[in-house]
Amino acid sequence: MFKVNKIKNFENLLQEIELVNETQHTSAKINLNAGGSLQELIFNGITIISDLESSGYSDIYASAILFPFANRIKLGKYTFKEKQFNLEKNDGNNALHGLVYNKIFHFVESEESESYASVTIAYQEKDIVSGFPFKFSIFLTYTLTTEGINLKVDVKNEDNKAFPFNLGWHPYFFSSNLKESNLEMDSTTKLIFDLEMIATGVEDSVVKKPFSIGERYFDDCFKLNKSSIIFKTPVYFVKLSSDSEDNYLQIHTPNIKNILAIEPITGPANSFNNKIDLQILEPGKTYSVKWNIEIQAYD
Repeated sequence: MFKVNKIKNFENLLQEIELVNETQHTSAKINLNAGGSLQELIFNGITIISDLESSGYSDIYASAILFPFANRIKLGKYTFKEKQFNLEKNDGNNALHGLVYNKIFHFVESEESESYASVTIAYQEKDIVSGFPFKFSIFLTYTLTTEGINLKVDVKNEDNKAFPFNLGWHPYFFSSNLKESNLEMDSTTKLIFDLEMIATGVEDSVVKKPFSIGERYFDDCFKLNKSSIIFKTPVYFVKLSSDSEDNYLQIHTPNIKNILAIEPITGPANSFNNKIDLQILEPGKTYSVKWNIEIQAYD
């Protein structure tokens, strides 16, 4: 039986929600005070996403939801409908990872059953910021099953004017030996970055066969031809898939042993300026995307 546990802090305020199947030694921990992020995932007793709280969430954005932009906006500046906007810079000269990664989400509803547990949490922008002066609501629904976990994100434009956006997710996967792990994806296009990791264009880069992580350092973004990728470790493999029309994958090797960030995004860095697969959400409309993590342990 799957259960939903609500965990309060010392002030008796709801801080975390756990989706749990104790019989299968499976659990997912979601932190409402850290942008509704998935801070830990244990599947059949195997650590898939490790709790990196000691590494500093504000520094590494572990499992953060990236909205209304993923990765960097050059100089925090962009123009939309012939008007210039200035975002707060939180990464040197640039704006990084959107506006909800550090927001407090609230509980909406949950479900428990023999085959899954799910929870929906939400954040509504009330304090309009000058760099993104638009009202919106964002809902996150995490569903833990016997096969893995999926995340559905719904963004509603609550304003009377359209706004630009893309969406991303920033999970860090744990491997017992990252050097002996590999990735498999279908891509023929790679983003070109400048020295500040600002996307300036694209180049041909055929990636189809599994490639070993080895000793390589990654901070790369690929446009995917297929909506799924596979990450294989010595203990388990993950199939990460998306129902988005446009799919990019950012891969990053942090300075944490045996950890790899595998980040699905709907548009690349600096899309507010380079316009690559930038999306527009009209007033009253809702955009939805679902990311699914299917897990299989080796016998």
